[in-house]
Amino acid sequence: MPILAIFFVFLFGLCIGSFLNVCIYRMGREQSVVHPASHCPECQKPIRWFDNIPLWSYLALRGRCRDCKARISWRYFFVELLTGLAFIMVYRFFGVSVLTPIYCLFVAGLIVATFVDFDFRIIPDEISVGGVAAGLMLSLAVPALHQADSRGMSLLQSFLGVVVGGGILWLLGIIGDFIFKKESMGGGDVKLLAMIGAFLGWQMALLVLPLASVLGAVVGVIIKIRTKESAIAFGPYLAMGAVVSLFWGQEILGYLFYM
Repeated sequence: MPILAIFFVFLFGLCIGSFLNVCIYRMGREQSVVHPASHCPECQKPIRWFDNIPLWSYLALRGRCRDCKARISWRYFFVELLTGLAFIMVYRFFGVSVLTPIYCLFVAGLIVATFVDFDFRIIPDEISVGGVAAGLMLSLAVPALHQADSRGMSLLQSFLGVVVGGGILWLLGIIGDFIFKKESMGGGDVKLLAMIGAFLGWQMALLVLPLASVLGAVVGVIIKIRTKESAIAFGPYLAMGAVVSLFWGQEILGYLFYM
């Protein structure tokens, strides 16, 4: 891959990551992501343009607000870096194609859902429900999204992904509620897996669930040992499973069914 192209993809990812930080902070608080302009949550003063340069500004300010010296969470830096690296991965796998911007959009939505769920135990409908609508429309417009021969078949694959992904998690939630006598699966998780299915199809949606369960179980055990907390946010592990399925899902399915 051309180094210059990778560099520009990374820069673009950093810029998008900066906006994702705004989405993560405001969506969890049900605030507009457009108005007002970026500002310090402590002193409320607007952030200057030269203090809003991805990665660099955090390092230059040493993780503190220029005006009030309040500490800036390291996660702002991390989300920007993560988004830049994720966009490079998408470009590496899909190259210069119409699929690259679509999957960049998909991964960006997963990043927002992950960190909002970590903080607030919710997944914004703007990401999940909006993602279902986007996945369906993009599947109709770009049949290559599901390796389909026609727009109709591509839309059908996306629709089946929504039904299977959301349906199976909804059903498991109903069973879990009956067994444990309390809510075992949030509606946000159901809608998130439906959104994943809209982009990746029903087969990948089925793969995402066991991947997320394994990842969630491992982390859940660690959290249980360290904090005695038994409930964990499941959305981040659905997102991780979706990323694994996006990049390596075909190989995993091939190994499972043809081993």
